[in-house]
Amino acid sequence: MTVAKSLKTLLAASLATAALSAAAFAQDVTLKLGHPANEQNTWHLASVKFAEEVAARTEGRVAVEVYPNETLGKEMDVINGMQLGTADMTITGESLQNWAPMAALLAVPYAYGSLEEMDAIASGELGDRIEAQIVENVGIRPIAYFARGPRDLTSNRPITSPAELDGLKMRVPNVPLFLNVWKALGANPTPMAFSEVFTSLQNGTIEAQENPLALIKSANFNEVQKYINKTEHVRSWIYLTISELSWEKLSAEDQAAVMDAAAAAQAYERELFTAQEAQLVGELEALGVTFVDVDGPAFAAAAKDAVLSSVSDEIRPEVEKLFDK
Repeated sequence: MTVAKSLKTLLAASLATAALSAAAFAQDVTLKLGHPANEQNTWHLASVKFAEEVAARTEGRVAVEVYPNETLGKEMDVINGMQLGTADMTITGESLQNWAPMAALLAVPYAYGSLEEMDAIASGELGDRIEAQIVENVGIRPIAYFARGPRDLTSNRPITSPAELDGLKMRVPNVPLFLNVWKALGANPTPMAFSEVFTSLQNGTIEAQENPLALIKSANFNEVQKYINKTEHVRSWIYLTISELSWEKLSAEDQAAVMDAAAAAQAYERELFTAQEAQLVGELEALGVTFVDVDGPAFAAAAKDAVLSSVSDEIRPEVEKLFDK
């Protein structure tokens, strides 16, 4: 073999090796998933499950690193980063209505009378339209959804119907929709920072507040409230999302694997969520709190006009359909 041929052969081999190395390198992707929950939260545990499933289903081609406690930044900062290509994944929900108005449907008071009704919407045709608008308007892709505990009203007297609210001084988040609804129900709602709620209940500045069971327990509201009235006035879900820019870096095979992993994480989170809700009821009862059944249809009927007048024109027809169900 001549020197020229030997050099040509070596060069061809080197180019082939470089091409193979480049192809292998292109298949290796690391996705950073930042979210606001702590390590004990079901969302975090489901995120860890998702990471494990992705690694297994892609044979290590795709890795997911999970960052809880806003380690990668606050919710809106991470979303902005996903739009710019500097962040990959997060868990987010109705905050997306800043870009995609239909995302407000994730948390409309009295829109979903049960977990099953919420699931039917989230996984059905309306849920598909919500997700499509998020992809188009925000540039991030929902790939799974997690349930959130329904919000209940705590107080120091049992409340079973709107008539029994009768000017009840209560804390609500500074959300116009929530304020309008509780006013329509007959209460006297006051916006207040969450950090101020315990002391305000303790000194009588307010008489009641509303939150999911997990927050009611973690904030020790059982020490200053005797009753949890099962109003379940807001049922909602939240999405596990990936940046479209990050999504497009994945091969079709790995995209399919990521979706399968997301489905497994969603099922796992639901198991954890269901068990946790039951456990919280038992723990709160053991701490001396009494759970009170309420007239749900009466609350929903009294809230309807306030809800419809508070939502955007784009989603109002959908909200009307939900109430008519």
